[in-house]
Amino acid sequence: MSIELIHPHEHDLGTFTVRRSLPAFEHRLIGPFIFFDHFGPATLAPGVGMDVRPHPHIGLSTVTFLFAGSALHRDSLGNVKVIVPGDINLMTAGRGIVHSERSTAEALRAAQDLHGIQSWVAVPRDREDDPPSFSHHDAASLPVIELDGASAGVSARVLMGEAFGERSPVPVLWPTIYVCLRLRAGASLVVPAEVAERGLYTVDSDVALDGLAVPVHTLAYLESGSTPRLSCTSAATVMLLGGAPIDGARFINWNFVASSRERIEAARTAWGGYPNERFAQVPGETEFIPLPQKKP
Repeated sequence: MSIELIHPHEHDLGTFTVRRSLPAFEHRLIGPFIFFDHFGPATLAPGVGMDVRPHPHIGLSTVTFLFAGSALHRDSLGNVKVIVPGDINLMTAGRGIVHSERSTAEALRAAQDLHGIQSWVAVPRDREDDPPSFSHHDAASLPVIELDGASAGVSARVLMGEAFGERSPVPVLWPTIYVCLRLRAGASLVVPAEVAERGLYTVDSDVALDGLAVPVHTLAYLESGSTPRLSCTSAATVMLLGGAPIDGARFINWNFVASSRERIEAARTAWGGYPNERFAQVPGETEFIPLPQKKP
């Protein structure tokens, strides 16, 4: 059985570290997942927080999941939502959307912990021109399975798609699986082969797959059809992600994902004239992130 280990690129932002596992040289996508960022854990001083100004997206859905802290989502559709641990915040860009991500005024008053994952899933080619949409699902709405038998000591929160006999209410446009696995010390689990492409990301502890050591903060790409045993000696949180192979190549430029370079260029041109019909202003926001210049 083949298991490939992907080590993330780390970016120190001063207040916290971001580890980017996708896209990687070894695999640009795993199923529809084309971007996978793990930020924190960090404890931020009072007055310090998340402060991402309005910026655009096309051709993808952003998926935000927190382990600690909170984030205030605002978008050009007029949605305003505070994300807290265990929620799934899904924003589908379609032909174009703008959003900001900031800490709330309440969170900034005291020291706060911040820890989470933001991923992007590519939308199918025939949905790239859809209007943008937004869907938020509280932690209580997502199924949690307490496994038994040989997998006793493992819980699975199904964030997207279907796994372990349960289906998430979060809408997906492509066959997708996204699960937060929590293992007690000494527990193990046979990873099911429910989709063709799967990855396992170690959030907070070293684990093993069929005896192969997988260090913390590592993405393990699993061979299609394989069913390795995941085990740990200390308690561990592991993200299971993947799905069916996406329908063709995807290009990434800044915050844009598309099936053609022409779509990317059209989005860059539109953002250069923000706001406009394609990229509307976020209500209540006056700032925005300028279009980065292309490298020579």
